[in-house]
Amino acid sequence: MRLSVVMHGTQFDFAACLTAALLFVQEHQQRHYVEAVNVAAFGANELPRLPNERLYLEP
Repeated sequence: MRLSVVMHGTQFDFAACLTAALLFVQEHQQRHYVEAVNVAAFGANELPRLPNERLYLEP
């Protein structure tokens, strides 16, 4: 999955598994750390992995 995050007007794009991407969006909805989040099923090739992605997969 392609996870696009906007912070302070700058867009960052990462590759993430579906579960991590959805949990990131859920956390954003609760805490609003970033300005915007978008998840797409395409365009993740060649992108860096979401930093600390595994933290979104652990209970």
